[in-house]
Parts: sequence; structure tokens; C-alpha cells
Amino acid sequence: MQQTKSDTRYTKHKKIIPFVPEGDFYFVRGVKAFQKRKFDSAIKWLKLAVEKNPKEPVYRCQLSVVYTEIGSYHEANQLLTDVLTNSIDEYVDCYYLLANNYAHLGLMDDAQKYAKLYLDKDSDGDFSEEAKNLLDLISDEQENNEETEWNLEDEDELLIYQETAFYYVESRQWEKALAILEELLTLFPDHIQGRHEYAMALFFTGHKEKAIQMEKDNLASDENSLYSHANLALFYYLDGKRAYEQHIRTLLNVYPMHDQQKLMIACTLARTGFAQEARERFAALNKGIAGNQLSYFRWYSYALHETGDDQKAYDIWEQGKTKHPILHAEPKPWGE
Repeated sequence: MQQTKSDTRYTKHKKIIPFVPEGDFYFVRGVKAFQKRKFDSAIKWLKLAVEKNPKEPVYRCQLSVVYTEIGSYHEANQLLTDVLTNSIDEYVDCYYLLANNYAHLGLMDDAQKYAKLYLDKDSDGDFSEEAKNLLDLISDEQENNEETEWNLEDEDELLIYQETAFYYVESRQWEKALAILEELLTLFPDHIQGRHEYAMALFFTGHKEKAIQMEKDNLASDENSLYSHANLALFYYLDGKRAYEQHIRTLLNVYPMHDQQKLMIACTLARTGFAQEARERFAALNKGIAGNQLSYFRWYSYALHETGDDQKAYDIWEQGKTKHPILHAEPKPWGE
């Protein structure tokens, strides 16, 4: 076969032509990882696909599906909204995907709006049956809610406050968390979780005595409150008071069923000098659920480092940064 000019040049200089994957290469890898339910890998590959070709909406849509699968509904919705806002062609499926995510968040008015939008734009689309079933479900819930004290507007408002407060608490933006939680408790004064998060926000904005007294009062009315024991253990420990020990003893003897309580105890143990015990609690968690929270990666990696497993600590921290980009702005929890 006749050798071309380019072949001769390549042979003469032995140049190595670097392989630069296009977005489709990363996209295919991401889809395969997703099909195998390797969600962390799927997110990594699909993010690379988006970075390689940010104008390709299909990449963002698929990444949103992975986020939905792991329960990161806000991240999923952000991607879908971006596709609808910035793409020349309208990707109608985004409307159904948004509806599905809002339904999972309990924001039924939004779920209903986007499900109707989807059917208006493509009544025979791939998700038409799912959209109709979702609307039927919402209709049934609305009828049931008419017979209860709470209505959809109240529930939606509460969920918005909860999600916003949770984000600020997890990202340690305490002043913003405090403001949101004050509004939440004004509207919903009996919201138990809100009271405990409010106490924590008080403590980390310098109102330590008020935070401690609030949790002592909570404990007086409910001596089995794990959140009060956890908050008081942390508050006293950070304040240098040995009173934290009695609350830690309570937590060490409790193995709750609820995932959020399991994670809360693990984080508290890690932050109060019980790294080995914390490590064991973290290892027993359902990563698919706990991994949606910054605190899981922040304090699990810390507990691993404190117990001498530096490589795994680093690996967990890197996983956290991949899943929660906000962690890129934080130093490693063990202070190096």
C-alpha cells in the first residue's frame, strides 16, 4: 500500500498523537456505570462529558437522572432547568423529569404544573403514562388533604423552609441558617427538627448559652431526645465542659433505626473525640442515603484519619468533593 505524506512524517519523527476523548466517550462510560448502579462513577464520567461539550443537553439530562436516582433532587432540577433555559431545541422530557423530582420533594403544586406542561407539549410522549399517573396521584392526595388540618400550600412552604435550612446548616452558613430557621419556627412552632437545627445555628453564631439552655429545656420535656443529647454533647465538648460525657454515654448505647439519626450520632461521635466508635457507625450506614449529605463525607473522612486510615480518609473526602462541589472550598477536615 502506498505510504501517504502524513504516514511518512509520522514514521520519521515517531510522533505520538494524544487521544483526546470527545464528550460521547465520557457519556457512554457514564451510562454504563449508571446501568451497573455505580452512581459515583456515573456522576464522574457524565460531568466530564458536560465539561467536554457543555452545549450538549443530553449529557445534562442523563446526569440529572443519576442525581434523581440517588435522591439529589435539587441538583437534578438545576440541570434540567439549565437545559430548558439554554438549549435551542426544546427537550420536552425535561418537564416530566422536573415533575417527578418535585413530587419526590413533596412540592406537589410544582409537580402538577410540570406534569401538565409535559402532556400539553407531547401528549403521546415516552413519559405520557407516567405523567398521567403522577397527576392522578396528586389529585388523590389533594382530595385527602382537604380532610386534614394541613393543606398542600402549608406542606410546600414547610418543605421549602426545611430544604433551605438544611442546605445552610450542612454548608455551615450559620447566619443564613439562623434567619431561615427563625422564620420556619414562627410559622411552624412545633417543628421538632427545626428547633434542634435552630439551637445549633444559635451556638455557632455565638449565642452559646441560649443554645445550651434551649436544648436543656427540650431534654427536660423529652429525656429520650437523641438530637438534644447530640447537640448538648457537641456544645459542651466545644465549650470545654466535661458535662458532654454524660450525653455521649447515652449516644454510645443507642442504635436507632432511622438513617438520619444514625448519621447524626456518627457525626457527633467523630466531633467529640470518639473516632473509632464513629468510624464503626459510619461504616454501617446506607451510603446511598447518607452520601447525599455533606456531613457524611466531612466527618467520616475525619474519623478515618483519626484512626490511622489516611488513604481511605483521602478517598472518602475526594468522593465527597465529586458529589458535593461545595466541599472544594473547604480544607480537609483533619486540618492538613
